[in-house]
Parts: sequence; structure tokens; C-alpha cells
Amino acid sequence: MIHPEPERHLLRARDLADTRYATQIDVAVMAAAAGLSRAHFSRSFTRAFGESPGVYLLTRRLERAAALLRNTDYSVTEVCFEVGLSSVGSFTTSFKRIYGQTPTQYRASNPPAAIWARVPSCLVQEHSRRPNRTIREDSTASAG
Repeated sequence: MIHPEPERHLLRARDLADTRYATQIDVAVMAAAAGLSRAHFSRSFTRAFGESPGVYLLTRRLERAAALLRNTDYSVTEVCFEVGLSSVGSFTTSFKRIYGQTPTQYRASNPPAAIWARVPSCLVQEHSRRPNRTIREDSTASAG
């Protein structure tokens, strides 16, 4: 089904969910940002984007949680709170429904975050060089 081009006020609400997913926003806050009643907003949002505003917000949060599980060493509880959710049990249930694994299983199936830590080549070169010595230091060291 092709959805019509969303109206500006719906885009504003969707952008709010995309940028402030980690805060305590909900459908009522998104509806207020769009300047619509909650019921009218929910119907309009679902028609425009193909999913309810609550599902859209939860999906953004879970996508961010998956990224944190892959790229950080945060505990599952820390990830849960970091993405704006307040119940680890609900987080685990929702995560498993979307990703087919619990957050702990998901993390175990991905390489540890430390593997992805990159050290800039300039630091590698700096720490692998011999100490800078001058001719004067060399002659002093050999004389004494």
C-alpha cells in the first residue's frame, strides 16, 4: 500500500520521536507536537506511516538498543534506561519479539564492542617510534 505524502505536522511528530526517543515522550506528547488530539493523531500517523505512533516510537528505541548492545559494554539494564524504557522485563519481551533473541542473546551473537574499538594510526605510529634522541644525548650516553 502506497501511503500519501505525510503532512508537515505529522513529520514534526515523527522527527520528535526520532530525536527524543530516549526521553519520557509518549503518543500524547507526539500528538501535542502535531497540534492534534491523541485519537486523531494516532489515526493520521498510522495512515501516513503504516504503523501506530506507539509502535514507531518503540521501534526507534529498540533499534537504538540493538546498536548499543553491539557497540558498547553497557549492561542490559543500562541499555534499557538509555533508550527511554523503564521496565527491563518489557524491554526484554519487546526486544525478543522484534529481534528473535533476548538482549543478552543478541549481544552474545555479535562480536564484543572492544573488537570495534579503533586506534588512530597516528597514535600507533607515535607509540611505536623509538624515542627521539639527539646527537648530543647519544654522545653523553656513550661517554658516561
